Amino acid sequence: MFPEILSFGEKGFGDELLRGTQYTLLISAFAYLLGVALGLLGASAKLYGGPMSRGIGGIYTSIVRSVPELVLILILYFAGTRGLNTLLGFIGVGPVEVNATLAAIVVLGVVQGAYHTEVFRAAILAVPPGQIEAGRAFGMGRLLIFRRIIGPAMLPNAIPGLSNLWLIVIKDTALVAVVGNVELLSITASAAAFTKKYMLFYLATALIYLTITLVSSYLIGLVERRYRRGQAGLA
Repeated sequence: MFPEILSFGEKGFGDELLRGTQYTLLISAFAYLLGVALGLLGASAKLYGGPMSRGIGGIYTSIVRSVPELVLILILYFAGTRGLNTLLGFIGVGPVEVNATLAAIVVLGVVQGAYHTEVFRAAILAVPPGQIEAGRAFGMGRLLIFRRIIGPAMLPNAIPGLSNLWLIVIKDTALVAVVGNVELLSITASAAAFTKKYMLFYLATALIYLTITLVSSYLIGLVERRYRRGQAGLA
């Protein structure tokens, strides 16, 4: 029998858990997209940039991948908030309170960006150089070469790493609860503390995360099979 305490309505916490799940997916999606954007910039800097760009890209990925994510979240959140208010103070604007959801998206996006950088860099390096040289021989510019040659050729190699990063960011949303953000785990903790039914709520939350992961893995599998059509043993 389905526990009444997990039902929807006044007597259950189903509504709250659903709201937490929605926030988790929202934060995950936007942080992931930000990570993709930063990853493309980082990979381009490390592969095609000058000495300064390569150096900045190397420092960025080295620091983010070396420091525990929880520590990075705390540093980026509090240092970023203080830095923003300091900058606003210079132009005569009073301190502002940073939106917790936006801050979570930015912080997780910055962390994701470092890992996306390495995924894209490895995938781009796997593209046969002759294809890129052929594009240049036909007079294609850098953007056109990326859109017509590098992008389609690297994507099948990048999908496994990108799919792992999507699953990671879903779980990492639980870490942003430490900076006051409302998401699935923080709501679960509040509900469990209020009802004293810790095992029930944490098992329910684990099932929600598992469901999200299984659905994501299924959809990613469909995408991967589509983009790997024609490759030996992977069609």
